[in-house]
Amino acid sequence: MRHSNGIRRAALATTAVTAVAAAVTGILPGTAMAASTTTSTPPPACSASALQVSAWQAAHPPVGTGTGAAVVKFTNVSGRTCVLKGHPTVAGAGNGSPSHNTPLKVTPTGRATTVTVRPHGKAWVKLTFVQVQGEGDGYCESGATPKAYPTMVIGLPHSGKHQVALNDGWWAECDNKVTATQVSAVKPS
Repeated sequence: MRHSNGIRRAALATTAVTAVAAAVTGILPGTAMAASTTTSTPPPACSASALQVSAWQAAHPPVGTGTGAAVVKFTNVSGRTCVLKGHPTVAGAGNGSPSHNTPLKVTPTGRATTVTVRPHGKAWVKLTFVQVQGEGDGYCESGATPKAYPTMVIGLPHSGKHQVALNDGWWAECDNKVTATQVSAVKPS
């Protein structure tokens, strides 16, 4: 008898613990707990039409007389949150079609991270060019002929290509090379 009383007490204690746990969690004994169905779908990549792009000369360019460095701003003009990620492609272009351009060799800097851009939010990249030297027509230290473009075509992975002029002059560079930061939520200088 003593053995069966111990089993009954253990069973009663287990039932009491189960009842307390059910009262705390709101789950009735004998019912299954449903798995959480809440999943967060990440926002889609920003489409080309969702972005307004502008550019200006950077406050801290390398020494020389050309563009040197430029800041490119991407503003989400859509009503939906979207994401940008990666390093840009860059090509010099005239004022015509963005498909008629001269691609530049891009050296990426920084690790690409995803930047969430809410409506009216902004993201940036900084482009640093091989600087034109001297005054007047200028020269390239490499001996190449300097190039000047009224616009650049800036492309972002999964977000299209955007033809943009500097708000304060032409894009000038040497050697068809540019160093580009990853898309960032922090405005560069």
